[in-house]
Amino acid sequence: MKNLDLNLLPQLQVLLELRNVSRAAERLGLSQPATSAAMARLRRHFDDELLVRNGRTYDLTPFAQALVPLVDEAMLHIQRATRVRSGFDAATSEREFVIAASDYAAALIVGPLRRILQEEAPNVSVDFVPTGASGMQGQMAEFSRMDLMVGPTGYQMQGASKQLFRDSFVAVAGAGNPLLQQPRLTLEALTEVPHAVGYFGEGISTPSDKLFESRGLQRRVAAVVAGFLSLPLLVEGTDLVALVPRMLAARAQRGADIVVLEFSEGAEASLVEAMYWHPSQTEDPAGVWLRSVVQRACFRLHELFPATVHPVAISVADTV
Repeated sequence: MKNLDLNLLPQLQVLLELRNVSRAAERLGLSQPATSAAMARLRRHFDDELLVRNGRTYDLTPFAQALVPLVDEAMLHIQRATRVRSGFDAATSEREFVIAASDYAAALIVGPLRRILQEEAPNVSVDFVPTGASGMQGQMAEFSRMDLMVGPTGYQMQGASKQLFRDSFVAVAGAGNPLLQQPRLTLEALTEVPHAVGYFGEGISTPSDKLFESRGLQRRVAAVVAGFLSLPLLVEGTDLVALVPRMLAARAQRGADIVVLEFSEGAEASLVEAMYWHPSQTEDPAGVWLRSVVQRACFRLHELFPATVHPVAISVADTV
């Protein structure tokens, strides 16, 4: 078998990801005939169809499925090699970094991060992209598409890591929610009202999910959205309640007519966010600088987002 033309690696990675020649051509900025020709060359080289039709879509062959992590890893090393410099000057660099983060983490970090960039690196840009279920599950191949990932601890995410900040969950409700008239609230009382919840992928439980599960309680889920960011706005003006990280609730409270309910001791749910990166990037000067900037941006988050908490706290029932 002849050696593969390395110029075909980017096409191969995108074709394996998107499983569609037309969409791959659009992503790569190539014509469809050129992408089709690359696909034909790849099939000849590997002596495998790679993509096989299944109705109106295409599936990866077993061989192609085995190629995915290998190709992602190869592209990661190629990208790292082309970016490595003996030094990194943030003041003059025009580098574009890619950070994968949840909507919650991005909403908190972007503001303080931009202020640091304006002062120290005016021509550097940071592109935040969402983390999917594959990112939450910590696949090393995900690092081929990003410089840094920000995500929660406790989900077996791979790569080198460093903790950034800690947050805790609170309940948010519209200011007119009848629940707020109760003199004492418990976790059990919360199961009797409709909830809006965030979804992060099949089989992924958030700390708030685990809080109820640990006590054998089940919420009445009335609305499901992707992530945490829209939950405070979703409950405004409704009978819905949602559990969200405190700093997100504080940010939303500035523009929404919502009330924040604190959990009392014994009924807390904590969330620790960390940054993750591929070990091969640990000594890269640009990567070292980026991580320091993100860490500094997170340092003042608790000062930037203090929540105004309702005087009635949510406790554990006496019988529990």
